[in-house]
Amino acid sequence: MKANRPYSEIENLLSPEKEGTESVNYFRREKGRFVISTDPNSLDPEAVYGFLAEAKWWGADLTPESLHRALRHSICFSLLEEDRQIGIARIITDYVTYAYLCDVFIIEERRRQGLGTWLIRSVLEHPDLKSLKRVSLITHDAQSFYLGLDFHFAAHPDWYMERYLDKVYQPFNL
Repeated sequence: MKANRPYSEIENLLSPEKEGTESVNYFRREKGRFVISTDPNSLDPEAVYGFLAEAKWWGADLTPESLHRALRHSICFSLLEEDRQIGIARIITDYVTYAYLCDVFIIEERRRQGLGTWLIRSVLEHPDLKSLKRVSLITHDAQSFYLGLDFHFAAHPDWYMERYLDKVYQPFNL
């Protein structure tokens, strides 16, 4: 039998910590002049907007405001070359069982140098994510890349379902 807890105690569990009451240790990895960091202060939202505005998956829905909201509600892994944003990976998670990996991007001039592999391995090794039961993603062109990082096609694709609210999100032709 579950113990009864007062509502206020449950509410406290669901409420975010008050600003300044908790010390945060952000995830950080270094490799030569490259850094991966989850520190929001290392994120360059304008550069990320520039990357993703070119990406087919966001379409016309990407605005600086929508991106800011998405970044604010995610764990963002910035890939930096010195202080320049050259990539990103974003995670949406409940921190217990599930995470969705999205908006993975490396600038064209830094692709095929192992940085994408390092970025995704770093995401998967993050202390809050490494024990999750499932990390999922959707990709239209990088299946072989993710297969090499221990991702698999859905064992039961007939179990996976989606709800599209707008024709913008209908499967696009590539």
